[in-house]
Amino acid sequence: MGLETVSLGSTGTKVSEIAFGTWRFGRENDDGEVEIDEERAHELLDAYADAGGNFVDTADMYGDGESERYIGNWLADRDREDFVIASKIYWPTRKDDPNGRGLSRKHLRRQTDRILDRLGTEYIDLLYIHRWDADTPAEEFMRTLDEFVRDGKVNYLGTSTLEPNAWKVAKANEMEYEPFRLAQPRYNLVNREIEPNYLPMCEDYDIGIIPWSPLAGGFLTGKYSRDEEPPEGSRGATDQQFRDSYLTEKNFDALEVVEAVAEEVGTTPATVSLAWLLEHDAVTAPIVGARTVEQLEENLSATDASLTDEQFERLANAKSA
Repeated sequence: MGLETVSLGSTGTKVSEIAFGTWRFGRENDDGEVEIDEERAHELLDAYADAGGNFVDTADMYGDGESERYIGNWLADRDREDFVIASKIYWPTRKDDPNGRGLSRKHLRRQTDRILDRLGTEYIDLLYIHRWDADTPAEEFMRTLDEFVRDGKVNYLGTSTLEPNAWKVAKANEMEYEPFRLAQPRYNLVNREIEPNYLPMCEDYDIGIIPWSPLAGGFLTGKYSRDEEPPEGSRGATDQQFRDSYLTEKNFDALEVVEAVAEEVGTTPATVSLAWLLEHDAVTAPIVGARTVEQLEENLSATDASLTDEQFERLANAKSA
């Protein structure tokens, strides 16, 4: 198993065909336990790098900055130039500080310097706005981000959105500043909200897609059944919002198609779901996360799966946008 490289959207930089997401690094659960501590984080990063991975995704608020610090300590023993590091800015990072969130020039400048310090590097390969900031004029944050690129602190800009904001991204890219070259929306076989407007906009502006939640929060692994209660301890058992969003009749209809294709290919529903994104023309690299090396290796094995044109289209049509 060895990851191949692809172009980072329309840029000249090459990245692994699957990115590694680190949102669980340093994150405390409701019981105050750290989901992935630094030792395990380094084991996962080692496994990813050993498989040929070079594209690591983080954010300034993951683990209150611990994710970036773990990555920085890991990079200290490696050649920084071998890796493409992406981070994000928007969410609150300073308690009770009205300027400690968003995309104001003040917050962007402070957070970019803090990201660089935690990562122990002189530049960020890809910096996303983590959400759109309706309180800050787009001209302000686009000018500030453009300055980062001109100063060499950042190589490329991206936008990460929970809800599609196609026209806002398009309008920002029409300004005389460094444009967004990558987008990180939620996209998978059951979450198709970007297809009517956001995806065509990205294709028109040559914005590469780097999907988060490629397995729909675990729904597309096949662990859930239409006729049975969710497994004990799973998100479906403990998270009502997850149940309402994912454990629906339409989603289970789509999952049945995924499971049928998985049986034809001789692999798992998770592998088929990732393989569909890997073969999608608009997708640069899906982001996978993992708690264990075994989970990570299973996700990376999706690169060995191949779908026929008929199977790809059947999956694409399993659920409409």
